[in-house]
Amino acid sequence: MLSQYLMIGEITKPQGVRGEVKLRPCTCDIARFEGLENVYFGRDGAYLPVRVAVNRIQDDAVFLNVEGVTDRDGAEKLRGTRVYVDRAHAVALDEDTTFLADLYGLRGVVSDGRDLGELKDVLQPGGNDVYVFRGPLGEVLVPALKSVVVKVDLEKGEMLLDGKRLDEVAVFDED
Repeated sequence: MLSQYLMIGEITKPQGVRGEVKLRPCTCDIARFEGLENVYFGRDGAYLPVRVAVNRIQDDAVFLNVEGVTDRDGAEKLRGTRVYVDRAHAVALDEDTTFLADLYGLRGVVSDGRDLGELKDVLQPGGNDVYVFRGPLGEVLVPALKSVVVKVDLEKGEMLLDGKRLDEVAVFDED
């Protein structure tokens, strides 16, 4: 089942003495913070709605104020807080695009019947993403290529992979 909330960043530290915080974004679209006013703080499995004001955006940081936080001590208490949006306010995706968060946990199923296990990580080295599966064949690194990934079925919780192409490009690390 897909989570109703998507993480967009984590508060890393207070910034100054008037309650501003620095957030490390974890989104491919930094512009998604422009005009952002409502977020959720994830705490102990609950999502608490919070109003924010974005002050400035840099490539690797977003500086914002949180409603009710007016000093450094209050901002310090937010250190490490994960920040989410609900799906209704998520960035719109292209038709064949999926949020990375939705891929974690998918079962890797190969067209020839092999089971790669569960998708545990997505590496982003620069060119193509690389899916990291762990299962009966050990750790398998699969480049996210259209010629390899035949279908992503979020409802079934599976990623179907072309067996022939997989053998050509995947890295199999049998422990």
